[in-house]
Amino acid sequence: MLFGINIYGLVQGLGFRPFIYNLALKHFLKGYVSNNGEGVYIELNTTYKKLYKFMEQIQLKKPPLSKIEYFSITLKNDIKKFENFTIKESQESFSISTMIPSDIAMCKKCEIELNDKNNRRYQYPFITCTNCGPRYSIIKNLPYDRCNTSMDKFKMCDKCKKEYTNPKDRRYHAQPIGCFDCGVELSIYDKGKNKLEINSKNYIDDIVTHIESGKIVAIKGIGGYHLVCDATNTKTVDLLRERKYRPYKPFAVMVKNIVMAKTIVTLNDKEKELLSSHKRPIVLCQQTTKSNISDLIAPNINQLGVLLPYTPIHTLILNKLNNPIVATSANISGEPLCKTFDEIMNLSHIWDYCLDNNRDIINSCDDSIAFVENDKTFMLRIARGYSPNYLKLPKNTNKKILCLGANQKSTIGIVIKDKMILSPYIADLNSLETINRFKSQIDTFKKTYNFEPEIVVCDKHPSYESTKYAIELKKQNPNLELIQVQHHYAHILATMAINNISSKVLGVSFDGTGYGDDNNLWGGEFLICNNNSYKRVAHFNYFKLLGGTLAIKEPRRVALSFLFDIYGKDALNISNKTINSFSKEELKILYTLWEKNINSPLTSSCGRLFDVVASLLNIVQVSSYEGESGLLLESYYDSSITDYFQFDINNKIIDFKCIVIQILKEKNHFIAISKFFNTLVQIIYEMGEKYKLPIVLGGGVFQNRVLIRLLIEKIPNIILPKEFISNDSAIAYGQAIAVV
Repeated sequence: MLFGINIYGLVQGLGFRPFIYNLALKHFLKGYVSNNGEGVYIELNTTYKKLYKFMEQIQLKKPPLSKIEYFSITLKNDIKKFENFTIKESQESFSISTMIPSDIAMCKKCEIELNDKNNRRYQYPFITCTNCGPRYSIIKNLPYDRCNTSMDKFKMCDKCKKEYTNPKDRRYHAQPIGCFDCGVELSIYDKGKNKLEINSKNYIDDIVTHIESGKIVAIKGIGGYHLVCDATNTKTVDLLRERKYRPYKPFAVMVKNIVMAKTIVTLNDKEKELLSSHKRPIVLCQQTTKSNISDLIAPNINQLGVLLPYTPIHTLILNKLNNPIVATSANISGEPLCKTFDEIMNLSHIWDYCLDNNRDIINSCDDSIAFVENDKTFMLRIARGYSPNYLKLPKNTNKKILCLGANQKSTIGIVIKDKMILSPYIADLNSLETINRFKSQIDTFKKTYNFEPEIVVCDKHPSYESTKYAIELKKQNPNLELIQVQHHYAHILATMAINNISSKVLGVSFDGTGYGDDNNLWGGEFLICNNNSYKRVAHFNYFKLLGGTLAIKEPRRVALSFLFDIYGKDALNISNKTINSFSKEELKILYTLWEKNINSPLTSSCGRLFDVVASLLNIVQVSSYEGESGLLLESYYDSSITDYFQFDINNKIIDFKCIVIQILKEKNHFIAISKFFNTLVQIIYEMGEKYKLPIVLGGGVFQNRVLIRLLIEKIPNIILPKEFISNDSAIAYGQAIAVV
């Protein structure tokens, strides 16, 4: 009998075909295996009994990084007899829906070879195999074959070709394969953009010398460039902050191994596992008190983002340097990660030397960021190692849907059949460069997946660049259906979907600001909803953002708005940290804005309430990065303080003014901040008790570790965006759920 088998899922670029080949030989089966646009296809001459055993072994012994979503088996009417089992060239397929593998950290076998003086790839900075290395960042098109990647310009030497064509070799069809004779090459440039003549075997030594001497180095990685320096050198870290115009936002630190990580952070088993995984995200951990890294790495906070090396280059550098290094994205603040030579050269005012290579990055991909609370993993950024992200939808659709997400933490997604393909984190759509990268990501997905949207979905905010782009697409193609989905509803739908929930829930959507149905800026919302509809049942009382978007960057403006709400003009004569941070002239102008409603939009944002507390207690008056208030407040939380502030919920309105009055009376910062956190938890708890529905969390405020920890303790069955993001990068997924 002749059987055709389609295997769908993450089955390309991970050694799946040679696995099938060797398994078939072991079972004495005849036929062939190939890639196509939907996954892996197999034809076999066999019996039902042998087929069943073969399929059982595929599922039990599949390559460790692969993921089988489902498979289909067809008894074919063709009369075809195979003499052996072979691996065929990839098949063309018009309907492309296969998963593109993520970029994968260097595996143990390659690391052993990297350090083996007798191996021909000893200290080769781009060593890789089917179990590791670049994937998504180098792919131009599907199927995932070398000719469809940025490796197509490198002609394999005889030794590499022999490995590449041998199904029994772990480098069989490892598309990034190469060596010193035929692979990717390093080069070093100085600030003057001059290429330095250095013996090829001394590139790493030279870079290590520069880092040790206090220089800042740009290093081309898998999905983009890093800015790197010695994390123990305060003078250099300070210089990096000055050059990058990044005064306080924490830097990530790359360490050689778990042993080195333990010298700067405390680690539980889950954090060790996450750090060491093949995804290698940045993991936020508690700083140790005796760390040797500079105090300027993460000023005024008790957390530190650490990651282990995930490329051979990182490993070679850290092995010789034996010191933690800053490893931060090479970009201008708010703009996308540099991925090309020209882009990194535009930042030559920041770095002293650049370690470059001649393998093109097709798809940029920043570092992913995660943290662990209560043994659960929460993502702050989904990118390298996790992207593209393939997310299940509650039902199949024959419509091709493009979801454009929000404006901050931009991601886009496309819907094919029962799956959403979510892009890596792009950046905030606040600059021309980021908007161009956003459009480029859409074009990449359209090309790769042979995708032309029939429906485009966007946010309701008229000023979002993603919304403007959706309207532009509609103008270009009047037949395109345009759907707008409310921001906070999308947040809740994303968390519901990641937890396979479609029934009625009480959604708690706390974030910075999002456009509401009444044209105000929502952000402290309680919604009763399911996959089809939502009803707003409570929210924080509206307050004014004095100066509009400027208030988002200046917590003191939000706190001042509350002081005006409580005391009116008399607030001008009060002496406290918020009032004293302004000049008398500024206070008069801001009072006029408040009184006459000039450039003072109303908001219910919970994110801004963190700003209020931070300003009133003089923790921060003017933010230097998004979310600074919440991050700083975490450091003040005292778990021994269990009280909360009294609050009122009248006519579905949660009044925060009475909480502000209580904060003003509290002299102890630790008590005030701890009670603030406890109050938010108590509000959510009481709303849950009122409606007796599953509580689902969504929105950027739920990236706060203290708040998540307290909610899990208070409401153990609360539904969280675990293994996923809660910020605006989740919006595109929520939009997809709303329209399928």
